[in-house]
Amino acid sequence: MNHIALELAGLNFSYAKKQVLHDLTFKVEAGQCCILLGPNGAGKSTLFSLITRLYAHKQGDIKLAGFDIQKQPLKALAQLGVVFQQTTLDLDLTVQQNLRYHAALQGIGRKKAGLGIQEQLERLGMYERRTEVVRQLNGGHRRRVEIARALMHKPSVLLLDEPTVGLDVPSRQAIVEHMHQLSQDSNLAVLWATHLMDEIYPTDKIVVIHQGKLKAQGQMAEVIQQAQAEDINDAFLKLTHR
Repeated sequence: MNHIALELAGLNFSYAKKQVLHDLTFKVEAGQCCILLGPNGAGKSTLFSLITRLYAHKQGDIKLAGFDIQKQPLKALAQLGVVFQQTTLDLDLTVQQNLRYHAALQGIGRKKAGLGIQEQLERLGMYERRTEVVRQLNGGHRRRVEIARALMHKPSVLLLDEPTVGLDVPSRQAIVEHMHQLSQDSNLAVLWATHLMDEIYPTDKIVVIHQGKLKAQGQMAEVIQQAQAEDINDAFLKLTHR
């Protein structure tokens, strides 16, 4: 049985007096792709901000590969890779320069960084483009570079915040396939926020949140059954109906 890579227990969060997360509890195993579904305003961005420690939480627990994010923040965050919705690459540097800069920030030595860059870019079919300036790449290829960057330090958990938004269909499909394969091959836990139901595989774990509350969790068939729905689109509508 795979170990638990990401664990949230009794997580609550408020902005001023408005509570936006209510007692959120779920787990993601190593090697598991977990799809986070919820309408705008459901609390997905807040949840990601708490896991990345952009916000500090007061109630509940967040553990990354067993490390408590409040008690052992450095060890916990060392287990985390993140791909944000908005690109954060330096467009005027090459692919390789972007990755080397990130590796230096992570304290990865030059030789180890070189090997890591080659490994991640080859896996993403981007190694031959390592000397190209990022500005010249299309959206799908930029996104691949960001994924490579997020995996440079070999994290246990990868957060993906709607990584395929704005991409054309072939680029989107390639990234969806790659991330599912990577999760299996590397025993990587992936928490993937998306609005796009066709990105979900039947074997994925699905977590549906609405107004900061957990509405359903399980594989696609289980969520459909919990919602007494015909398919995952219908289940999502039923679970998030105000």
